[in-house]
Amino acid sequence: MKILAIETSCDDTGIAILDVKDGKKPVFNVLSNIVSSQQIHQQYGGVFPMMAKREHQKNLVPVLVRALKQSGLLILTNKQLKSQSKTLKKILEKESILFEIIKEFLEKYEKPDVDIIAVTHGPGLEPCLWVGVNFAKALSCVWDIPIVPVNHIEAHILVNFLSTRPGLVDFPAMSLVVSGGHTQLILMKGIGKYKIIGETRDDAAGECFDKSAKILGLEYPGGPAIAKIASQFGRGQTSSKLPRPMINSKDYDFSFSGLKTAILYRVRDEQASPVVQTTGLSEKFVRKMCFEVQQAILDVLIKKTIKAAKDFKVKTIILGGGVSANNELRKQFVEKTKKELSPNSHGRENNGIKVIFPEKHLSTDNALMIAVTGYFNRTKKIAWQKLSANANLRVSKLL
Repeated sequence: MKILAIETSCDDTGIAILDVKDGKKPVFNVLSNIVSSQQIHQQYGGVFPMMAKREHQKNLVPVLVRALKQSGLLILTNKQLKSQSKTLKKILEKESILFEIIKEFLEKYEKPDVDIIAVTHGPGLEPCLWVGVNFAKALSCVWDIPIVPVNHIEAHILVNFLSTRPGLVDFPAMSLVVSGGHTQLILMKGIGKYKIIGETRDDAAGECFDKSAKILGLEYPGGPAIAKIASQFGRGQTSSKLPRPMINSKDYDFSFSGLKTAILYRVRDEQASPVVQTTGLSEKFVRKMCFEVQQAILDVLIKKTIKAAKDFKVKTIILGGGVSANNELRKQFVEKTKKELSPNSHGRENNGIKVIFPEKHLSTDNALMIAVTGYFNRTKKIAWQKLSANANLRVSKLL
């Protein structure tokens, strides 16, 4: 089974092709996984949805061509769409840039040997989601290939199964999905059996990283920028203590807006100094703040996850989402869970607990995670006419 996957939930345009040998223990063969990141947003310090939508329209077909070529599935042809042209134009009536590009592509290349088109239909930025959804609908219409709609959050979890066979994950499991738009603790009783037990009440952890970086005058995205500078701050040095919101609450929810506000006030206090008004924030101050911002966020994420793991007596902890690529999070998560839950890293069992991380390049948004999730939802194929985007899609609806 070959799966063509499409991801456009935010500012990364992703296309992947996955070949799966079906069975009790599926064997995954990655034929291609292409991601085109939109650098244009860096100058604005955040993602503008309509700008991202326009960039997706420009990127989707070139990324698809690269993915098909890498997979050995790009075959030249020479045909006219004729009767399908009107339908194609109707599907892409709000993506005029994409219509002209995809029409030329479909007349130039043959239908590839693909069984399923998997596409992110939520959650995410609505304009971005619709570009990917309509692109999938157009391909499905012309190529007559069924579509599997994929939940982006579920994909961040199930990408771990690309290298970890389902039989090696013991349920129940606790998943921490932590990214720019989401911070959720999800109880898993099996693949497709989920319940959100905790989530952020305001800013997501990744969003807090981004906003904190902006306050400190750092580049976007903020997570990698803060992590890089924080690594230069020695653990033995004195740091500026910041709050850890809701770290001791009895529930499993998160809140990071108060932390962001504390950072803002701390920077304003520093900028009130006559010296700083002249020279700007010192490198020493920025290093100290980056270390503390990162540590405050990690402390909350780790403690809440460990509490949930204990309370629900889970056998496996699974991490996913862009923030899970953070080196310090991985290191401290293993150290603290080993101390309190007696697991070790890489999914190797020790006293019954497993901790599983995705490969770093699969933590951030990519289409390969959509392909893997498409495989596990392969029985949920739909016709292209029934596909739509849902920016507020909840993973708990999969129960």
